Amino acid sequence: MMAKVKEAVVVAVKIILLFTCLYFFICSLSFLSDSFRMIGGRNLGALFKNSELLNNPVVGVMIGVLVTVLVQSSSTSTSIIVGLVAANVPVKTAIPMIMGANIGTSVTNTIVSFTQMSDREEFRRAFACATVHDMFNWLSVIVLVLVEVCTGYLEKMTGAMVSHLGDTSNSTKPPDFLKVLTKPFTKSIVQLNKKVLKGWATNDEKYENSSTILKTGCGENSSSCTFLFANFGPEGADIGDSSSGIILLVISLVMLCGCLIGMVKILNSLLGEKVRKIIKNGINKDIPIKYLGWLTDYLVMLVGAGLTIIVQSSSVFTSTLTPLAGAGLVSLERAYPLTLGSNIGTTTTSLLAALASKGHQKEAIQIALVHLCFNITGILLFYPIPFMRWPIGMAQHLGDITSKYRWFSIAYLLLMFFIFPAIIFGLSLAGPIVMYVVLVPVVIIILLVIFINLLQKYKPNILPTILTTWNFLPEPLRSLDPIDRTIVAAFSFIKNLCRTNSYNTDKNINNKEEKNEYGSMKKKNPVVITHIRHSAVDNLGFEKEVV
Repeated sequence: MMAKVKEAVVVAVKIILLFTCLYFFICSLSFLSDSFRMIGGRNLGALFKNSELLNNPVVGVMIGVLVTVLVQSSSTSTSIIVGLVAANVPVKTAIPMIMGANIGTSVTNTIVSFTQMSDREEFRRAFACATVHDMFNWLSVIVLVLVEVCTGYLEKMTGAMVSHLGDTSNSTKPPDFLKVLTKPFTKSIVQLNKKVLKGWATNDEKYENSSTILKTGCGENSSSCTFLFANFGPEGADIGDSSSGIILLVISLVMLCGCLIGMVKILNSLLGEKVRKIIKNGINKDIPIKYLGWLTDYLVMLVGAGLTIIVQSSSVFTSTLTPLAGAGLVSLERAYPLTLGSNIGTTTTSLLAALASKGHQKEAIQIALVHLCFNITGILLFYPIPFMRWPIGMAQHLGDITSKYRWFSIAYLLLMFFIFPAIIFGLSLAGPIVMYVVLVPVVIIILLVIFINLLQKYKPNILPTILTTWNFLPEPLRSLDPIDRTIVAAFSFIKNLCRTNSYNTDKNINNKEEKNEYGSMKKKNPVVITHIRHSAVDNLGFEKEVV
């Protein structure tokens, strides 16, 4: 009896610890978002200054990616874009930015997958689950940017939807259930003035002289704020937003990693092998009714949308899903519709918020509808027909690569969310001709390689003998092995160097201790020292003394 009570208490404590880890994990995502906003700060305005650049749809997409990566919130970046539309930027110009915002929001769950890097198989599943979101967003953007440029599909459709819209100012903003729980803790650590951030992004003269996005002058009777990071702002040490942001980034990453590792460990200890199999089979199983099994994925999509509406954040939902996929509880085939549902859920939240907005309601609602229609169209393209579920295959391939070359995950993150968008934006500054001269050949080569790969896999007999494999190319052009060997060799060299330095330091310390010990013994008992002098002298490397 006592054994059962003890077991029940242990299980209860583990469940409480699991929810505690989940709570602080969600708080860490909020801190991560705030840290990027603080580091980005005034740099957001630089992205929107040149109105001629914004007219280029490719540049618009990259600006959307960079802004959302910097503010770590598609809702915030969407509201910035709505502010631009209200400031007379055409909806047509803003649409590519909305598409880019969809890509940028998936960076969080890619970072989250790194916490399972120690186990290759878990990391393969987690990284595949994280990147299936990226692949869907990139494929949808590539297709729909071309369609939008040629036809104006999203602009015309959403314009027709809002053309007869009446006054929506009496609508209410949806309740944010998650923030009710997390705000007491997050507000005690950091508080940001989002009006200043939006003002900088839209180059509003009203906020030109604002020096920080940290809240200042909190409370009616007090001129200073009491949250922790106020001590780093103008009311404290005043180390600058970027320095404060870096400190908060480090804290948030430590919290995020610690909480996720804790959640995975607790889940593994709570779920025995039998329970794990039951949950795994239950989640990944289709409806057991003949001819209705195909409906399962669409019901799962609704679940993903509903949960995202409840927590008011697609990043929180997909980031929580990633470790579950890594643990093997949720298959990639099941995670994909959950992620798509999450994409829908986050757009309905911004739509409800737009309905409750004051001033420029039509523009705000049209932008929110663009976000919604973009995701629905992407789902119609890349989900109903099984053959078109390309993001699953692409994510599986990326998962396989990262399980073999773990450094590839960091290279992927930097390339897809920072370097590539920054290069495109940099090329755009040189003018559209330079940008297209560089990009068009690169795109043609990529498409050609994909086409030949497909032929090698499915129709190798129609290819010339030399093209049936890539063996005719130098190894660095057809394999990651040379890069892997270089990275492994570099790390081995650094490791050996550190080990040698550590060994030499320990040896010097030991030698010094032996010398001191020998000297003290000689003073105390010179007769005994005479007999052991030769061996001690030889070992310590001194000159031999003759007695």
